[in-house]
Amino acid sequence: MSALEGLKIVDFSRFLPGAYASWIAADMGAEVIRIEHPREIAKQEAMLGAQSARARARPSYTRSKRSLKINPGAAAARPVLEKLIAAADILIEDYRPGVMAGMGLGYDAMAALNPRLIYLSVSFAGQTGPLAGQAGHDPLALALAGTLGRLNGLPVPSLPGLQVADVLTGAHATIAMLVALQARERSGKSAHVDVAMSDASMPLLLVGMGREDDLERLPPLGQWHPKGGVWLCQDGGYLCTTDMEPAYWARFCAAMGKPEFAALQHTIAEQPRMHAELAALFLTRPRGEWHALLTEAGTQAMPVYSPAEALAHPHNRARGMVLEVPVDGQEPVTQLGLPFAISGTALTAPKAAGAAGADNAAILAELGFDKADLAARGAFSTEREA
Repeated sequence: MSALEGLKIVDFSRFLPGAYASWIAADMGAEVIRIEHPREIAKQEAMLGAQSARARARPSYTRSKRSLKINPGAAAARPVLEKLIAAADILIEDYRPGVMAGMGLGYDAMAALNPRLIYLSVSFAGQTGPLAGQAGHDPLALALAGTLGRLNGLPVPSLPGLQVADVLTGAHATIAMLVALQARERSGKSAHVDVAMSDASMPLLLVGMGREDDLERLPPLGQWHPKGGVWLCQDGGYLCTTDMEPAYWARFCAAMGKPEFAALQHTIAEQPRMHAELAALFLTRPRGEWHALLTEAGTQAMPVYSPAEALAHPHNRARGMVLEVPVDGQEPVTQLGLPFAISGTALTAPKAAGAAGADNAAILAELGFDKADLAARGAFSTEREA
């Protein structure tokens, strides 16, 4: 049996942080119904054109969810949404604070409708505080959290090449959602879970805060310290090493033909020279040779794989982190597996997302609503709500 089988989630989220939590839940057996706004879907389809169907199927975090395309701000849609939410365990939303309440779907109203509802709000800066109403995406959250400036390890900050805050927020949202469910088992009551992207980015500071009372005294960025490095090799590939413990550092130095460096690990004045000599050494062999040599020596070394190389790596494949998910009438899409494993717990068979609204007829029939009547009253309108 899947761990979350029987759990019902109504998911209003549009972006990765909220969708991450419902992705985890769907893979673990929960029934997830995505609420998709016709106006937003129309914009996406116009932008993507013929690629729209493939683009919807590709993301890992949209799989195994049902789609209800309906305008959540339309008066005619309210009875449909309220009936869904009244029977749900969890509601997920990622609008700016106040938007859901403005549509009559805020926490207070929905908790009155369903006293056991877990209401998960994911936003840029949270539901409270001076910046609660501000909009923003991943890099802005890192900037507010004090982490963007140190993320690339260089003196000059830059935009990350990956969605760091989004994934951190999604992971924390999932944890908070499951903790709230456990708390509900004891209290029997609803809860409003408030997850901010800026809050979720601040744990990146944990190690630095554990080392210094004054964070202005953290080591300057851009200066090499012999705890590891990213090294350019002869073939243009990069190798990462993390031999910070003295025993590993000694092995690394011996393998590199520089055993005299072992005693100089914490001699700051020698670090620029050691770095320059090691960098020159790495340029004398291709990445694969250095990786084999250092692995044989028992050091901590790993090629800096590209995303494509990582997806093809036997270890990642063996761990079930790469899935080939069927798509009707097309080549399968490559998606990620869940980043954890639980013995004795089954996962649902992955199903790539289909067209927006593909489940409208079935969901509305289950709820006892007439699709034609709802359409006539504007429940599926792309118009902006008053």
